[in-house]
Amino acid sequence: MKLTPRQQAFLDKLFELYRELNGPVHYSVVAERLGVNKFSAYDMLKLLEKKGVAASSYVLGEGHGGPGRSMVVFYPTHNAARFLTQLRHEVLGGDEWHQAKEHLLERIRETQESNYADAVREILARLPDVKTPLMYCTEMIGVLLLNLAHASKETGQLVPYRMLTSLTARDEVGLGTLAGFSLASIMSNEPGDPSLVGKLLDHTKKFQTHLGELSEESVKRLTTFVQDALNAFEP
Repeated sequence: MKLTPRQQAFLDKLFELYRELNGPVHYSVVAERLGVNKFSAYDMLKLLEKKGVAASSYVLGEGHGGPGRSMVVFYPTHNAARFLTQLRHEVLGGDEWHQAKEHLLERIRETQESNYADAVREILARLPDVKTPLMYCTEMIGVLLLNLAHASKETGQLVPYRMLTSLTARDEVGLGTLAGFSLASIMSNEPGDPSLVGKLLDHTKKFQTHLGELSEESVKRLTTFVQDALNAFEP
């Protein structure tokens, strides 16, 4: 899911007010708290509704016990809670992510003188214990690149590092294409370990699902990591 910083600010405020008021919130209240025009607040909340992180309903205005003029109110969805929780994990886990990234880069450098397949198995073995989508995708990028290097070594062909650098510098679409390249490389050769191929397929599906859940900032972190990892592979 992708939200701009402004959209995130509105969602945060909606969530805060929903808990504070113990119920749905009128858009004018959100506007007042954020210091914006109420019509701008309404438009933004409707946009968040389209993205699936907010929902709306109609209620009678205060003081109306019977038929009367209704007003629209908004409340966060379960997807909103999931998104904000994930976002906070990503922010609070920044140091942990940088440590994981450096560990993977070091593993990639070391593996150039050892067995790529062993390194792939090692990372795949710890993936079930990875808790956040960002950390999972980071580990999987290591797997995908090591797998490409392994296939290249087996066939004697060079990995197109420059093309991958250009491709993955774009966004999550480029990162998803990296997964396709990696899988194609192993499927086009005689698989030495069918169980490893099955694991790669399963984890790649999960990787692509998680990519769609990441914030824009997290996708930027991943693309930066890819560039660093590709530099580590180049002689």
